[in-house]
Amino acid sequence: RLEEWVYLMKENKLGYENVGKLLVKLAIPAILAQLVNMLYNLIDRIYIGHIQDIGTIALTGVGVTFPIIMIISAFSSLIGMGGAPRASIKLGENKKEDAEKYLGNSFTLLIIISIILTIVFLIFGEKLLFIFGASENTLIYAKDYLYIYVLGTIFVSITLGLNPFISAQGYAKTSMFTTLIGAIINIALDPIFIFTFDLGVKGAAIATVISQAISAIIVFVFLIKYSNLKLKLKHLKLKLSYVISTIKLGISPFIMQSTESLLMISLNSSYKIMAEISPLVP
Repeated sequence: RLEEWVYLMKENKLGYENVGKLLVKLAIPAILAQLVNMLYNLIDRIYIGHIQDIGTIALTGVGVTFPIIMIISAFSSLIGMGGAPRASIKLGENKKEDAEKYLGNSFTLLIIISIILTIVFLIFGEKLLFIFGASENTLIYAKDYLYIYVLGTIFVSITLGLNPFISAQGYAKTSMFTTLIGAIINIALDPIFIFTFDLGVKGAAIATVISQAISAIIVFVFLIKYSNLKLKLKHLKLKLSYVISTIKLGISPFIMQSTESLLMISLNSSYKIMAEISPLVP
């Protein structure tokens, strides 16, 4: 038992390094990862805005999908930001088995939520886009982007939802890398699918899904083979106490991101109303 504890301490720098040094080592990669994650939508918008003839209206249409994208991210945070701290606490208590149960349960929850969100957005996507501010002119572009993007919901959920488990073990640079590699691939694929293959908005969505899929695969492989916490088949079965504990801790970041989504919906709806009444204003 003592040998196992010593091994874990050596493997996990969170157990013995100076708090100040850890703060710098962990915070900087985490901040960079968040900034890089923003590149996905930013890069898509830059390229879409340069599509000949339709760039402006296509960009407006894609913008209407962002509340839905943020909702998907919010659910990923609900599980990732709820389960990862619990796993980290268990590691600190030298209860590795319990920590891996949180990881396994979180993975299962992410898969279930991803499937539900994908089905909901595929069925009600068009109605939601109208509610969120799409017009007759922008709807076609919003649908082109959304319906492809939501097919990759499972990849987004795995990447955003399991990455906190990597950071929680002290592998902040690895966590940053999984996000960075996806953004780089997205930068490379966007012009190919949008302009070379002439897929327009659909191309941007395809490039994003492929990029997120590669990031998800890297996260998945790392947690199976290389991390202290291992994603194991025996821990995938949901246990109510772990689920409740995860959701209780993750509800705060979920509400924060959901609120941002509601704000964007309000803004989009306001712009739509203003555009409809502007011709009547002298």
